Amino acid sequence: MNGFNIYRAYSIARKEVMHVMRDPFTLTLALGLPVMLVTFFGYAIDYEVKNISLAVSDRDNGPAARRLKEIFSSSGYFRLVEPVPGGGPVEMLDSGRASAALFIEPDFSKKIKGGGRVEAQFVLDGSDNSKAAAIMGYLPGIQQAAQARLAGQAVRAPFSAETRFLYNPELNSRWFIVPGLAAIIIGLLAILLTALTVAREWENGSMELLLSTPVRPLEIIVGKLAPYGALVLAGVFFVYLVSRLVFGVPFEGSHLLYLAACLLFITAALSQGLLISVITRQQQIAMQFGMITGLLPSMLLSGFIFPVESMPRFFQYFTMLLPPRWFMAAARGITLKGADLEELAVPFLALGLLSAGMLALALKKFKTDLEP
Repeated sequence: MNGFNIYRAYSIARKEVMHVMRDPFTLTLALGLPVMLVTFFGYAIDYEVKNISLAVSDRDNGPAARRLKEIFSSSGYFRLVEPVPGGGPVEMLDSGRASAALFIEPDFSKKIKGGGRVEAQFVLDGSDNSKAAAIMGYLPGIQQAAQARLAGQAVRAPFSAETRFLYNPELNSRWFIVPGLAAIIIGLLAILLTALTVAREWENGSMELLLSTPVRPLEIIVGKLAPYGALVLAGVFFVYLVSRLVFGVPFEGSHLLYLAACLLFITAALSQGLLISVITRQQQIAMQFGMITGLLPSMLLSGFIFPVESMPRFFQYFTMLLPPRWFMAAARGITLKGADLEELAVPFLALGLLSAGMLALALKKFKTDLEP
C-alpha cells in the first residue's frame, strides 16, 4: 500500500453516495434547508428601521404644525400615534408604546407665518442604541424638508456635498444580508453533514471495520468528504437562484471566482465537521459542537452583523482564524463589487491556508486517534 490510491477513495465515495441516496433526511437537510433558511431570514432580517411609532404633542394645532406632522408620516419611516387619554408622549415612551416623541410649541404656525424662529423638540428612546442611531440618521433629511416646506424655501448652505452610494445605490439591506446569510448557512450545513454522518459510523462500529482494511486515512477522508462537498455545492446553487430570483441580489463578479471561494470555504467547513466527529464520535454531541462552533462565530465574528473593524483589537486578530470571515468578504466583494482575484488576494490566501490547515489537523487527529 504505497501512496494515495484514487480508486480506493472512489469506492468509499461511491458507498457514501449510495448511503445519501437512501437517506431522505440528509438530502432534505442539504438541499431544502439552505433555501428555506435563506428565504425566511432574508425577509425577516432588515437593517433598515421603519414604522417608528412617533407620539406627537401638538399644542399649536395650526396649519404649519399639521404640515410638520405630515412630513414625518410621509417620510415612510415614522408612524404617528395618538397619546392615550390621561397620558402624554413621555408616558408612551416609558411604556414602550412609542419609540420617539415630537413636541410642537404653542403659536408654532403663527411664528412661522411671521418669519420668526420656531422650535420643535424631538425626544428619542435611547435604550436601543442601534435603533436610535438609525433614527438619528433620518432626522437631517426630515429637517431639510421641513425647512423647505414650512419656510417656503430651503436653507442654502455655503457649499453642498452630494452623496453617492457605490455598489448598493438603493441601500437595499437585503443585498448585503443575503450573501452573508448564505455563507453562514452553507458553512453550518457542511459542518453538520460531515460531523453527523461520520459520527454515525463511529457509533455503529463501521468506522473501526473500515480502518481495519488496507485503506489509508487520507483515502477515507477524501472518499467521505467528496460526496458531501458536491451536495453542499448543490445547495449553494439553489441558494444562488433564490438570492437572484427572489431577492433580486445582483451578481457583478466572476462565477468561476465565486465557485473557487465556495470550494475553499466548503473544504474548511467539511474538515471542521470531520474533526468534530473524530473527537466526539457521538451524533448528539457532534451536533451540539457543530452548532456552537459553526453558528455562533460565523454569526457574531464574521462581519455579518458587526463590522470587524469596530471590534476590539483582540477579536480583530481572532477573527482571522475563522474561515467565515474571509468567505464573507470574498462573497460580498464578488457579488456586489465585481472584485477580481487581485483585489481579493488576502481573503483567498487566508481561505486557502485555513482550509489546508483544517484538513491537515483533521487528518492528523484521524490517524493518531483510532482508539476511543
